[in-house]
Amino acid sequence: MRILRSEATSHGPRGQVLRTRGLASSAGLSFQDQILNEDCLEALARLPEASVDLVFADPPYNLQLAGALTRPDQSLVDAVDDEWDQFSSFGAYDSFTRAWLEGARRAMKPNATLFVIGSYHNIFRVGSILQDLGFWILNDIIWRKANPMPNFRGRRFTNAHETLIWAARDAGAKKYTFHYEALKAGNEDCQARSDWFLPLCTGAERLKDGQGAKAHPTQKPEALLQRVLLSATNPGDLVLDPFFGTGTTGAVAKKLGRHFIGIERDPGYAKAAAERIAAVEALPAELLTQPLAKREEPRVAFASLVETGRIAAGTVLTDAKARHEAIVRPDGQLSANGIVGSIHKIGALVQGLPACNGWTYWHVEIDGRRQPIDVLRAEIRAAQKAA
Repeated sequence: MRILRSEATSHGPRGQVLRTRGLASSAGLSFQDQILNEDCLEALARLPEASVDLVFADPPYNLQLAGALTRPDQSLVDAVDDEWDQFSSFGAYDSFTRAWLEGARRAMKPNATLFVIGSYHNIFRVGSILQDLGFWILNDIIWRKANPMPNFRGRRFTNAHETLIWAARDAGAKKYTFHYEALKAGNEDCQARSDWFLPLCTGAERLKDGQGAKAHPTQKPEALLQRVLLSATNPGDLVLDPFFGTGTTGAVAKKLGRHFIGIERDPGYAKAAAERIAAVEALPAELLTQPLAKREEPRVAFASLVETGRIAAGTVLTDAKARHEAIVRPDGQLSANGIVGSIHKIGALVQGLPACNGWTYWHVEIDGRRQPIDVLRAEIRAAQKAA
């Protein structure tokens, strides 16, 4: 794992573009699976245009902490008070947000999408700027924390969630990646929801420094990134994380057979990320291959089953329990109760429903067993792939 550093040794505040000279131009250097140890705005400007498939961004939240946070026993809470999370004003934060979003959008392929995570301190400002720049919001996702930090002062509700915004590069992006069927199958055949119940990063997953303290105050759990990448990327895709921290995005990307570009200006975080990612083993490719979604499979007309002899004209189709019947016509339509129509129209008609998926509703005898006609459609698709 290489860490690519700019020639600058000093770092200005967030929002200031550091005038550093890069190691090489983007045309002469591959950034894939590299950590760029420099200011994110400088690094984003050097990335090739329209080169990444997904952006995951965990930017500074601008928490605006007014003072130390203590527990009821007066012990100090290890809150986020790092310099990188501090901005002089909302205007300065908005300017920085607009700048990095513009850089990320330039690097995105036309059908790429972006996930950005935040809390109530910043996510509404980020969402507004996203829309101003032309991004098209697809979902807001609530990460409901299984083990949130209590509200020690007892003056507010416990902050038990964070919000992710999922957005396409623009309103015209229609072919972005989303593995609807896989997510549904993994959720016991129920549609995956926009509220995710996941624990904070704890235990062995939490990186520690030499003194046993947290290496990074806001390390995200790998389960969160795994859900993001499995939802909206394919094996081999390139994922950009402009606020790489200790490398959760890179570690999960490597495990899942994806590539990454990490941008992290803090050399200590970048070093921890590189060591972490180097120890990750990728899962076997056969576990990562994503079957083609049904909506992306080649279209096969029911008439093709008749034309190829898989179903003969005059064949009687029934539902799974043989309650309703329809006769196959030579033109690929069905006839039932004196009405002629498509497999879907006739399926809906005999049930008295407004719609029906005829491929799964209508059955035919195959090898002595009643099976859905979709089995025969699968045969045609398999023959097309083999040709």
